[in-house]
Amino acid sequence: MSKHLLTTGLAIFSMFFGAGNLIYPLVTGITAGQYTWIGMIGFLLTAAFLPLLGLISMIFFDGDYDSFFGRLGNIPGKIAVFLSMMIIGPVIAIPRIVTLSEIMIQPFIPWFTEQNPYQSLLFALIFLAITFLATYQENKIMAVLGNIISPILLGCLGVIVTKGLYEGIQYKEIIAASTTNKLTIFTENFIRGYETLDLLGAIFFASIIISLLKMQSKGTTTAKQLSETGLEAGLIGVTLLCFVYIGMSTLSIYHGHGLEMLDAGQLFREIALRILGSHGTLIIALAVLLACLSTAIALAAIVAAYIEHEVMCHTVTYIQSLIITLIACLPLSIFGLEKVLMLTGGPIVYIGYPLLITLTLCNLGYKTIGFTYVKVPVLLTGIIATILYVY
Repeated sequence: MSKHLLTTGLAIFSMFFGAGNLIYPLVTGITAGQYTWIGMIGFLLTAAFLPLLGLISMIFFDGDYDSFFGRLGNIPGKIAVFLSMMIIGPVIAIPRIVTLSEIMIQPFIPWFTEQNPYQSLLFALIFLAITFLATYQENKIMAVLGNIISPILLGCLGVIVTKGLYEGIQYKEIIAASTTNKLTIFTENFIRGYETLDLLGAIFFASIIISLLKMQSKGTTTAKQLSETGLEAGLIGVTLLCFVYIGMSTLSIYHGHGLEMLDAGQLFREIALRILGSHGTLIIALAVLLACLSTAIALAAIVAAYIEHEVMCHTVTYIQSLIITLIACLPLSIFGLEKVLMLTGGPIVYIGYPLLITLTLCNLGYKTIGFTYVKVPVLLTGIIATILYVY
């Protein structure tokens, strides 16, 4: 395996492994208990397998999300891209990352107290400023994610998971499942995988991955070679993601006793403290910040490029577009995790995600076996999803 391929695979892993990816596997373990393996099957289908399909589908489209969504029609496609950019940018994904980071590292920063009314604003400004510094050189993003952030992040997570599993298997009892209905456990975690928003992320991550691979190759690599590199790197990234998911969910069945009622954003912090103790605060804080920062970097770069090319039509630079993106993320980043998570559910998960899954499968079928239908399947999916959501 070449170093370049490994770097790209690690970068893809870090793009995917963000805020939701840190907490949802823990929730799976705590709620599914002895049936976590069933919950994990459902979760991995939508949080790992679907994003991989999205990545593959977009590779067939050469990373061109306009063409990907354009099969719905010119205007519907542009509307879909705009709404997607809002979801992965200032409306949900980046504010969720910022607020989760704040909650999880509060105990490790002395001047962060509940009595400080300005701490959310201050933290958001610092976090978004760091995101800017890591993102403003567009051609360096892959190197930053693959060579710096991912190895440190995997190292921190590896320490926590290894120690937690060693102690758990030897000394701990498995937490009891909240229900013994296996179909319910599977279904709940299948839907929980939606909430990572990783299929949506994968479609746009593919865009920036292929774009950055083209920059690095400087025209010396063919389209087929770029596609093969993107696919192999995607498999590396998603495989790492699966291992981490399984490890995290297993941690919570051994160390999640009494934490069932905690806010989702506090779960990782409390479980990690149980495993490492106060002496491991640096490792815990690093894991949280790097997990959240890595995805924020990728998402900010995608939205900034969209603003530069599509919204402002090259009348502003990439750096100016990046500043606009991060400023737009600030308002929701200071309202708290619960309010942001409320936006993640509802129509976005229960209607929007089935539409995106159908579009992805139709587009993949179009590129592989010549399946030409797309508007009718997406429309029917929308009707069924809406009826099921309303009733």
